[in-house]
Amino acid sequence: MTLSSLDDLNARVEEARAEHERRRPGEPADRQPVHTVYVPADRFTADTPGELGAEALRLLDAHAADPSTMTAAFGVEPSLTETVRERVAAKLSRDPVEDVRIDFEDGYGVRDDEEEDAHVAAAVEQVARAYETRRLPYYWGLRVRSFADGGHARSMRTLDGFLTGLAERLGKLPGGFVVTFPKIITAEHVKIFTEFLSRFEDEIGLPENMLRFEIQVETPESVTGLPAIVEAAGGRLRAAHFGVYDYTAALGLPPSEQRLDHPSCEYARHVMQVTLAGTGVRLSDGSTNIVPAGDETADVHKAWRRHSALVRYSLLHGYNQGWDLHAAHLASRFATVYAFHLNGLDDVIDRVRAWNDAGGADGRADGVLDEPATIKALTARLRRAVDCGAIDADAVTLP
Repeated sequence: MTLSSLDDLNARVEEARAEHERRRPGEPADRQPVHTVYVPADRFTADTPGELGAEALRLLDAHAADPSTMTAAFGVEPSLTETVRERVAAKLSRDPVEDVRIDFEDGYGVRDDEEEDAHVAAAVEQVARAYETRRLPYYWGLRVRSFADGGHARSMRTLDGFLTGLAERLGKLPGGFVVTFPKIITAEHVKIFTEFLSRFEDEIGLPENMLRFEIQVETPESVTGLPAIVEAAGGRLRAAHFGVYDYTAALGLPPSEQRLDHPSCEYARHVMQVTLAGTGVRLSDGSTNIVPAGDETADVHKAWRRHSALVRYSLLHGYNQGWDLHAAHLASRFATVYAFHLNGLDDVIDRVRAWNDAGGADGRADGVLDEPATIKALTARLRRAVDCGAIDADAVTLP
């Protein structure tokens, strides 16, 4: 057999590889936030992120004033408590919200058109003020109503009014914008929403595919239909966020079992991981509805311990982002994320350095023979640690 006789097979191999790369182009290179903070639309102002950070810092100072308390409150290793507390306090003062979602769905409730239109106009003004005074978080956006419950017309009206109003107010759409599309029951709704975004771009002169969105995976239909949903999004899908409460309620679980670490949620989240790995669609875990019952230390610590345990659980399962719904969650989110990245940091750096020193082959550190995929994961962990403020950029050298 001559090599030239295999040209048709080689061509088919290349076609298959090209198709795979189209469907799974790999992870995006830009920064991923560690959380998304949901704020009801009628309560959002340009000051909201700073106010949430100030309240979170007040809670930290009032109920975890010394580093030793960090272990009891957040489960931080004693050797890391001083560093973690110092960095969390700085984060809450400087950049407390990495991603904010102005909520026109469940957190907002049902309003008449006149009232919601007024809140849309108010949101435009507050976002514009935040942008002009450099207080708009790195990522930001809206959550609109679901198409599943008859809210489609209101959903499109809200998004249209907001984007049109912001374009008139600022003459541009600030970077980092994303729309959250909730409660999906059919890929056809995603296809229609995608077409709406495309028509809107044409109408107001935005660049093609500038409007990106994320889905909330919170129905059984969206778990089993996830591949079709991704295809229907036509390349606009930025992320998939797991919605624990709607999903567990749809399965008939009692309220006491509606939690992120329930086995039924593990199944859904693993389906999301397998389906979306390599597609460029990022994953986010859901929220907890446990918040401090009062301002007593016992109440605050109880909420912190539960939230920290769930954040740690998500991180260990490969979910590097989650939802936060309360100022108290900011302290426990950053404390847990920072401790996660700092724990074993020297070992991570040594392994990456050993691999690089060996020229990307046969790199050993402390008896570990690493694979290229592991080094890639360790490097990604270091990037995330730098991005969120757990470590300084000059502490590591990244390729």
